[in-house]
Amino acid sequence: MQPRGTIPSPNIWDHTATYELENRAADPDGRLWAAMSARADWTDRTVLDLGCGSGFHLPAFAATAAHVIGVEPHAGLARLAQRRLRTRNVANAEIRRGTAQEVPLPDASVDVVHARWAYFFGRGCEPGLAELQRVVRRGGVALVIDNDGSRSTFGAWFRRGYPHLDPPAETERFWSVRGWTLDRVDMGWRFASRADLEAVVRIEFAPEVADLVLAEHRGLEVDYAVNLWSKTF
Repeated sequence: MQPRGTIPSPNIWDHTATYELENRAADPDGRLWAAMSARADWTDRTVLDLGCGSGFHLPAFAATAAHVIGVEPHAGLARLAQRRLRTRNVANAEIRRGTAQEVPLPDASVDVVHARWAYFFGRGCEPGLAELQRVVRRGGVALVIDNDGSRSTFGAWFRRGYPHLDPPAETERFWSVRGWTLDRVDMGWRFASRADLEAVVRIEFAPEVADLVLAEHRGLEVDYAVNLWSKTF
């Protein structure tokens, strides 16, 4: 049974192994991590990875943080995240079941929050924003990563695949009026094989859109821009 308020994620929930390929391909030159590090220092601090999925990013945070908490509603993904921590001997991290709307942590208990392609997509995420206000200590920082549909090759694919979503300008307005700061990051995708790239594209888009973009695109790399939103509490 999923926690109350759980919102299904069709890519990682249904295609966990392929999503692992996507995580490996993302940010190959560390540009997004550098931008995150410029906005928040998690050294010797408590980090919350909200919507941590299978825990892909937990070991990277745990390398320098004092303590890392991954919160994930999906039971299977939470188990995979726990296994990742165990097999990599990450002792200063833990997994808890929960949602962004009801974070299973006390008030003022974390210093840095990381939410990557998880729940915080603009309009509708106000309950989760209220939870951030509750759980982040004063002086702490939240980092939210989402697709930048206004530019890049992937951005054009995203607009084609999800025309029903708010226009990028509206989403940017949603965050900016709430006091969040935008960093535009050219993250990039770089795959080990064409088969990996095609598999990932097909879990991100409907078949007809995936067929079109794959027919147009050659090679193993994709120009992929993201928005990094940050706020100090």
